[in-house]
Amino acid sequence: MSLPCIICVAITGSLPTKADNPAVPVTIAEQIESTHESFEAGASIVHCHVRYDEGRPTSDPERFARLKEAIEKHCPGMIVQVSTGGRSGVGRERGAMLDLRPDMASLAVGSNNFPDCVHENPPDLVDGLAAEMLKHDVKPGIEAFDLSHIVQACTMQRDGRLKAPLFVQFVMGVKNAMAADERILDFYIEKLKRLAPDAVWSAAGIGPAQITLNEWAIAKGGHTRTGLADNVHLDRNTLAPSNAALVRRAVAICERYDRPVADWRTARRILGLRQPAL
Repeated sequence: MSLPCIICVAITGSLPTKADNPAVPVTIAEQIESTHESFEAGASIVHCHVRYDEGRPTSDPERFARLKEAIEKHCPGMIVQVSTGGRSGVGRERGAMLDLRPDMASLAVGSNNFPDCVHENPPDLVDGLAAEMLKHDVKPGIEAFDLSHIVQACTMQRDGRLKAPLFVQFVMGVKNAMAADERILDFYIEKLKRLAPDAVWSAAGIGPAQITLNEWAIAKGGHTRTGLADNVHLDRNTLAPSNAALVRRAVAICERYDRPVADWRTARRILGLRQPAL
C-alpha cells in the first residue's frame, strides 16, 4: 500500500485578510470553525497563527491557548502546530507559546527574503527556539525556504539540537525566495534523503504554486500543506470558498495517485508524536 499522505491546513497566516478573501478566518471563533471543517475534510495537522480581532498578527500566548484548547476539544487527535514565524513577533517572543506544549511548532533555521522584508532567523534565535522545543517536547516542523536550511537542519540533528527524525517542509513560490521548480524540489528530496535518511518531508506552495506543490509532493510520495494562509484562490480567477475546500482539493489529488489520506492516528505515528489522551 502507498504511504498515507499527511495533509496540513494552514488556516490563517499573518498576511491574508478578508479583503483578499472573505473566507479567511481571523477571530478565534472563525479559526475554530474553519479548522473543524478542514479536519472533517481530511486534514490531520493544523498550522496556527493568531491575530488580534482587527487582523494584526500576534504571538500572544493567551490567544494561542484559547485556540489550542478549542481545537483539542472540537477536533480530538488533530495535530496542533503553532507558528514561530517572524511576522508575529520579535526575537524570543516568537516562541512565547511553546510552554503550552503544542504537538509541533514551525522552525525556520535560516534567513531569507520575503516579498517586502527579510525573514530574519539569526543563529542565536534559532538555537533558542530549538532549545525551547526540546524542553517542552514540541516537535519542530522545519520550514526550508532554501537549500542551506535543509543542510542546517541536518547539522542540528547530528549535534543534538534537533531530535530525529526530522520533519522538513520545502516552501516554494515565495516572491524573492525559492521559485516553484520541480527539478529543484527533486534535488531537495535527494539531498534530505542523503543527509537524513529517516527524515519525513512535505512541501508547501505559496500563492498560485500551492496546487502545483500539492500535486508534486503527493505524486513523489511526500506530504503536503494547503490552506488560505498560503493561497486564497482555487485558481487565478476564483476565490477559495473555505480552507476545507482547499483540503478537499488535496484529497482529490491523493485519490488520483492512489495515496490514502492519513488520519490523525496515522499522522502521529509517521511523525513520531505522542498519542493524546482522549
